[in-house]
Amino acid sequence: MDTKKTIKKFEFFDVTADVGFRAYGQDLNNAFANAAQAMFEVMTNTSQVKPTVKREIIVESEDEQALLYDWLSELLFLHDYEDLVFSKFTVDIKQKDPETFNLHAEVWGEKFNPATHEIRDEVKAVTFHLMEIIKEENRCSLQVIVDT
Repeated sequence: MDTKKTIKKFEFFDVTADVGFRAYGQDLNNAFANAAQAMFEVMTNTSQVKPTVKREIIVESEDEQALLYDWLSELLFLHDYEDLVFSKFTVDIKQKDPETFNLHAEVWGEKFNPATHEIRDEVKAVTFHLMEIIKEENRCSLQVIVDT
């Protein structure tokens, strides 16, 4: 019997007129990657998105919450202006100094095609409303609400 426990990547929760999700990971990098996947899961079935197009993302922010907001907003920008949806994410976060956090990520996806990608909700914006980052010893959880 396999005793290894499967860790949930993300889950959705009810929010009036918007969509909320909690993303999990063994560390902040993994939780940020899972938050990105959760946001794209709001828009489409990410299991149908082939990782054929690669983009590099670099973000610098004053704290971890701002970094999370800026990260997801940058992904939303790429979705809106290049019509891309993503399904694979690698994230590397470093704290440069007490007031500077850097994120370097590589993301893979493809151009959205309504013939092959399920159309779900449109994400208009990321919000700071009820945003949380909880770091524990071998686990990190993020809570985000997106405007749909």
